[in-house]
Amino acid sequence: MYKKIIVGYVFMTQEERRIYLIKYLLKEETRIRIHKIPAEKVEQEDLLRSLMNVRMPMSVSEEFLKIQDEYLQQRNAERGITDIRDLKPVMTDNRLYIWQGDITTLKCDAIVNACNSQMLGCFSPMHACIDNFIHTYAGIELRLKMNEIMLEQGHEEETGKAKITSGYNLPAKYILHTVGPIIQWEVTREDEELLAGCYRECMKLAADNGVKSIAFCCLSTGVFRFPQKRAAQIAVSTVKDFLDKDSRIEKVIFNVFKDEDLRIYGELLA
Repeated sequence: MYKKIIVGYVFMTQEERRIYLIKYLLKEETRIRIHKIPAEKVEQEDLLRSLMNVRMPMSVSEEFLKIQDEYLQQRNAERGITDIRDLKPVMTDNRLYIWQGDITTLKCDAIVNACNSQMLGCFSPMHACIDNFIHTYAGIELRLKMNEIMLEQGHEEETGKAKITSGYNLPAKYILHTVGPIIQWEVTREDEELLAGCYRECMKLAADNGVKSIAFCCLSTGVFRFPQKRAAQIAVSTVKDFLDKDSRIEKVIFNVFKDEDLRIYGELLA
């Protein structure tokens, strides 16, 4: 299985790491029965991601973490990393950026994760939400840390507040975690203030931790049903207001995924 040993260290290929991680997680996950690990790379990657998604926050071996970290760091490099230094600010404000892409591939000081109130990440295998992607590519240490934070807090996270952790295996140094408002019917003034609070809390917490560049996803849109245009207006106005009063953060990236969000932010910052 192992290729070679240099100065007592075992070198493994990516496939060997992936198979090791899958076998480890299958052994501890008694609810899942798989007769044979798929031979195809993509199927193995999906299986590993699914096993990581459903794993509860419990102790894990140091060997697993070491191999997982090596695997994810190479996997993230293979997926392609965008450095904020290569991006250009909008014409109207050299502190602000718009970038369309996968936030888990962005190299900046901090990225923001849109969480639910449990703050433990998405447990649905292969779900397409940002929470799932961030926990997948950061590694299981993130869920372990968030569980520690939430146990110490003793209650679910309030809407509009924020927590900060390491970025672990992501290109970003830190992750800010915040719970945005969920829209049931129409957007209320309280919903708008709670969403603005998400941006303010993340900015303040990031600045307090020495962050100079931060990337926000489109908080509370999508499954939380906050209208995209109004959410973007709140994001831009809140961020600008913070930057005008506090210069510790130098660069803010509005990370968009959908073309519609790209258009909306482009118009707001034109």
